[in-house]
Parts: sequence; structure tokens; C-alpha cells
Amino acid sequence: MSISEIHSRGVRVSDLADLAKTLGNSHRLLLLEHIAEGEKTVEALSDLAGLSVANASQHLQQLKRSGFVQSRREGKNVLYRLGLGPIAALLAALRACAEHNHAEIRALIADSLWQQDKLEAISREELLQRMQETEIVLLDVRSEAEYAAGHLPGAINIPLEALEQRLAEVPRDQEVVAYCRGNYCALSSKAVSILRALGRNARQLQGGI
Repeated sequence: MSISEIHSRGVRVSDLADLAKTLGNSHRLLLLEHIAEGEKTVEALSDLAGLSVANASQHLQQLKRSGFVQSRREGKNVLYRLGLGPIAALLAALRACAEHNHAEIRALIADSLWQQDKLEAISREELLQRMQETEIVLLDVRSEAEYAAGHLPGAINIPLEALEQRLAEVPRDQEVVAYCRGNYCALSSKAVSILRALGRNARQLQGGI
């Protein structure tokens, strides 16, 4: 989008700068990441972020004024959730940019992309078709919190670090399709490598959730 297009839509560069300023704080970004996993109370967020309740509340109010979060009262508790608009997409874009700029992550991404054909990634369209034709195990290898906040219907959740210990929970006679966060997440490709090394029929969902 050009500068003229931004102005024509009523969005000034200073407005963008104000939003960036709000996000330019590690505590607020961390709080926003936790809220993206699901609605939480101020107390829960302060514990997760390692902040006092008063300090967390101040940061949450700044996020609320900028429209990044919304709040509601439930009894004595105040709960926060993501605001309207593409907040989750913005967080994902920031995360992707940070990962891209990190040398080790860039190398990991390059290796994952190089192995994509080897791992025989399955597209969303093909997955939907295959699920109508045969039984497939959808394996979500993200954290339990991310799974609880939202997952593909019918998927089982086994975080990558627990996969080998909980392998018995994965049906042996069915094809496994593992997925994680997105293009820049390597959890599912690692899960496929582990499953194949243990003799399981596994593929990776292209693009993640």
C-alpha cells in the first residue's frame, strides 16, 4: 500500500507510529501473545508474564486504548481477549519477521523448505478430500494452551517434546497428518521425521493451522 493510499483511507502515518509504539514493549507483546492463546484474567496474565497485577493492568490498559485487546467483567474478575481486526495476523507477521532475521532460524527454515518434497507435505484441499475417502489421524504438535485456544476438528494434541513418550496414543494402522502454527513453524516437520523414523506413515500439513 502506498503512502497516498494510506492517506486516502483516513489512516495517517502517525497513526501507524502510535500502534507501533504501543507494541514496542516486550511486556505488552508478551501479554498479547498469551491473550492470543485464549481469554484470560488479569491475575493469570500477570503470572504468565512475570509481572505484578498493577503493572500488568497498566500495560493491558495501553493495549486496550490502542484496540489490541478488549475486556469484560465476570463477577470480580476482568478478562481480556484479542481486539477486533487482524491482531493475530499482526502477531504472526511480527513473529515471522523476527524469525526471518535470525540466522539460525533462517537456516532451519531453508532446511525445512528443502525437505518439503521429501516429507510429502499435504495441502488443505488434499487433506479434506482424503478425510472423506479414508481414516486419517490429525496430529496437533503445538502446546496444550495453543490447542485449547483453537484446533482442527478431530485433531489429537501431543506436543512435539512428548511425541516419542506418547506414541501409543497415535493409531498405528492409519496415516498421520501432523500440523503446527504455520509456514515458519518447524514442529510438524520434526514430528513427521520422528514418526517416519519409528516406522509410521506420516505427512505434514502444508501451511499449518
